Amino acid sequence: MTVLKWSAAEVAKKVIENKELFILDVRNTDAFEDWKIDGHKFEYLNIPYFELLDGVEEILPKIPTDKDVLVVCAKEGSSMMVAEMLSDAGRTVAYLEGGMKTWSEYLEPIKVGDLTGGGELYQFVRLGKGCLSYMVISEGEAAIIDAVRFTDVFTNFAKEKNVKIKHVFDTHLHADHISGGRHIAAATGANYYLPPKDAEEVVFDYMPLEDGTAVQIGASKIEVGALYSPGHTIGSTSFVVDNQYLLTGDILFIDSIGRPDLAGLAEDWVGDLRETLYKRYRELSDDLIVLPAHFMIIDELNEDGSVAKRLGELFAENHGLNIEDDGTFRSIVTDNLPPQPNAYQEIRQINMGKITPALEEQTEMEIGPNRCAVR
Repeated sequence: MTVLKWSAAEVAKKVIENKELFILDVRNTDAFEDWKIDGHKFEYLNIPYFELLDGVEEILPKIPTDKDVLVVCAKEGSSMMVAEMLSDAGRTVAYLEGGMKTWSEYLEPIKVGDLTGGGELYQFVRLGKGCLSYMVISEGEAAIIDAVRFTDVFTNFAKEKNVKIKHVFDTHLHADHISGGRHIAAATGANYYLPPKDAEEVVFDYMPLEDGTAVQIGASKIEVGALYSPGHTIGSTSFVVDNQYLLTGDILFIDSIGRPDLAGLAEDWVGDLRETLYKRYRELSDDLIVLPAHFMIIDELNEDGSVAKRLGELFAENHGLNIEDDGTFRSIVTDNLPPQPNAYQEIRQINMGKITPALEEQTEMEIGPNRCAVR
């Protein structure tokens, strides 16, 4: 039988189009339980590779013959070998090219809407990590917000759209993933903006992203820093784009809220987090479409694969926005936190410009799910 090789883009299409898929994950059980490829109609079987060294005959009854089967491992090698063993046993299966490493890095660009004067807003969905980046395009110019480290994705997309990147922003100093913002700015000559309260230790030049800053992109006015919104970090800043979209960074997600502890200051920042969510955001229009910097679970994706929802709906449905008692809120966001992101302290150091690990080390630092949220 034939062994197929699927790219991360092909698997992403299965996720976004809500297709059925059976995944045989041959990583160790702890790695699988911590993080896997999520899909609404995906089924899973986790059998560590070392248990299959003597053959796959015992697991054949568990492998369906009426749907696509994908074998997954960390970096490709083990899944390729298991896929070949299944093929020798008469099954048609595929393996994931590059393994979970490639899945962690893949970005799917999705158009989320049109802007005044013919502009467009794109969301780059990193399905394997839960990161969300943005590009605003208008009249031959572009601005990028919360870019991840795969800078070629953004610069190539800008070339495809025949636009020049003029401005690059980070809503805050990220701790769960390595920012590509200042590197894109350096490569394109764009301005790089960062909230100064998050930039006290950075060792590079930047433009201060402060409350009330406004930057024009073609015909579309981006109110950058129109809402200072601390809580996840002390400098966290939200963007209002074209009076239609609210980019919330890591403060507010579709099904959860941001965590205040990744700089070790949870007790200090929990009050800021509550004030942002319960006061500052309450003053905004319910019709603004919330576009966060991360998602936590597959259920947060819309039918087109985008992650977006009206602010008014989040006030009605998001549990983190409906905790009346201040003490209960404080307890939830300081006492019941999920595990912290891999190497988050080192990632902060990278984003400050203090260290520059090798690419392979950067990949290992980012492996794993999104852990910026509390739900």
